[in-house]
Amino acid sequence: MRFPGFGYTPRFIQWRDYRVHYIDEGSADKTYLCLHGEPTWSYLYRRMIPHFVASGARVVAPDFVGFGLSDKPPDEALYTFDFHRQFLLAFIEKLGLKRITLVVQDWGGLLGLTLPMEVPAIEGLFVMNTTLATGDVPLGEGFVAWRAYVAKNPDLACGKLMARACPQLSAAEAAAYDAPYPDLASKAGVRRFPQLVPEKYDDPGAAISRKARDWLQHSWRGETFMAVGAKDPVLGPPVMNLLRTWIRGCPEPVVIAEGGHFLQEWGDEVMSQWSRTTT
Repeated sequence: MRFPGFGYTPRFIQWRDYRVHYIDEGSADKTYLCLHGEPTWSYLYRRMIPHFVASGARVVAPDFVGFGLSDKPPDEALYTFDFHRQFLLAFIEKLGLKRITLVVQDWGGLLGLTLPMEVPAIEGLFVMNTTLATGDVPLGEGFVAWRAYVAKNPDLACGKLMARACPQLSAAEAAAYDAPYPDLASKAGVRRFPQLVPEKYDDPGAAISRKARDWLQHSWRGETFMAVGAKDPVLGPPVMNLLRTWIRGCPEPVVIAEGGHFLQEWGDEVMSQWSRTTT
């Protein structure tokens, strides 16, 4: 299966009972680990991967179980906060990743930002339009509306959604977002993610997210780069400015004025700004 702008060799590992897809480009100790959100997959990073590789780094981008080219178990009960988090911990260990910079957005951050306190190999953060769901900060109206929309539309049209959110997408690119999800059964993981965001203090995932927030505020010593898509109605500047206060030493964010929630689709502009901070 070919996808425009994504001519990378597909690779797979076995985790538990599931075949998990990832791409692995470049060869260096320094690794950019790119984590997607919902309803996307590693294809989301196609505009950013060449820039990371050109910097002399290794780039690894997995598809969560239930997403992209990974297996898609139809049992919605399988997908929990801990299930996805345990996958990430096992994935890092199995690939022996070193000198990791986490590149996160949406659920990539909700899960990924809980990892540095347990993974000493993580030495940098590249943060875009995400948050930590700690159960003691109200969820925004935009997210509540999104969660309700997904609940009412179980056969979510991923390509159409991406085309609305990112009007610069070609028809072929929008189709690439749709391709891994040919029917209702294949979208169990897509449907579950919005329901898994911790809302209450005792919700699964909330306690470890609070622990991560405390650790990032007081113990994080790595480098951080933050970019914000200003037109994101769910995880835009207000949410990201709060998140910035939760990450020790996080500099002023780069604001991409025309950028939306899926900021990777403005990847060339983001990476142009990033390169100025690394030279």
